[in-house]
Amino acid sequence: MAKKKAGGWAETVKTVLYAALIAVGIRTVAFEPFNIPSGSMEPTLLVGDYLFVSKYAYGYSRHSIPFSPPVFEGRIFGSLPERGDVAVFKLPSDTSQDYIKRIVGLPGDRIQVRGGILHINGQAVRRELIGPYTAEDDGSRVLARQYRETLPNGVSHMILEKTDDGQLDNVPCAQVDPATGRCARLGEFLVPPGHVFAMGDNRDNSQDSRVLGAVGFIPVDNLVGRAEFIFFSVDGSASWVKPWTWPGAIRWARLLSTVR
Repeated sequence: MAKKKAGGWAETVKTVLYAALIAVGIRTVAFEPFNIPSGSMEPTLLVGDYLFVSKYAYGYSRHSIPFSPPVFEGRIFGSLPERGDVAVFKLPSDTSQDYIKRIVGLPGDRIQVRGGILHINGQAVRRELIGPYTAEDDGSRVLARQYRETLPNGVSHMILEKTDDGQLDNVPCAQVDPATGRCARLGEFLVPPGHVFAMGDNRDNSQDSRVLGAVGFIPVDNLVGRAEFIFFSVDGSASWVKPWTWPGAIRWARLLSTVR
């Protein structure tokens, strides 16, 4: 009886180990789940969205593996994102943190934001006013304007702007007026080789590549994967101790929706 019991425990341990290895393998080479903790990507992604990211979209780096072990350098089967991709990446200044933003600039691109309008290689990106939108802003809700922005490759997506004269609506600044403290002359971001430039869709509430000290240019090796679809979404109104509130908190219309 003792031998049979020991054998049973051994089989259980082996099953758990196999399951763990399979889960790690899937998360490394296929899909990994992420959740959205902030409103920087509204209206595309909402706080409480849970989504799958394809790990194979841009190839594999050490950041494709849980905990980013330094097992190799560069990327295997690597490819650049397309403009408009919503991508998860490791923060360049702290690779323990995952960020999700929209890729708008590729290596060699010249990027500028002028009066809230994104410019790529000297050309203004077209945007069309859709209407008002109530957006997330540091835990509160504020009124913003929703636009449809169309990138040079034809990819269209929604963005939010509270104002076209905010801190990040005229960047980079090449010269500051000492009398007013405001930008007197704009420069351009030149995306270095092997890097991309990303921005949040909630343009006035996003720490992204426009802020060089916070995010800046993103090394291609730091890309984790491309956001594909939302598999679950909750609005935060439910209480764990009140199960009858759970169904009402689910955003049913967002389930299995594609991230664009």
